[in-house]
Amino acid sequence: MTMGAIMSVKRVSKSEFKAKALEYFRLVESTGEHIIVTDHGKPVLEVRRYESSSLTPLEELRGSVLFCEDAFEPIGEDDWEAYR
Repeated sequence: MTMGAIMSVKRVSKSEFKAKALEYFRLVESTGEHIIVTDHGKPVLEVRRYESSSLTPLEELRGSVLFCEDAFEPIGEDDWEAYR
């Protein structure tokens, strides 16, 4: 499947999922299709195929810090919101 392809998402109720869980697990594993499990029509769970990352934790975090001038400099009480 290509990066630009749109994955279809199937919605099933909790009761239907309970009755056919193994069937849905096999579907997700073989096709990569996501399944949304609903409770009274509201989405509560998402079942999707596990994708392992070959990146180390440090590689995954690389580039996530945008800017830090002096990490040990105290900041004012009013400035905390800016750092979130």
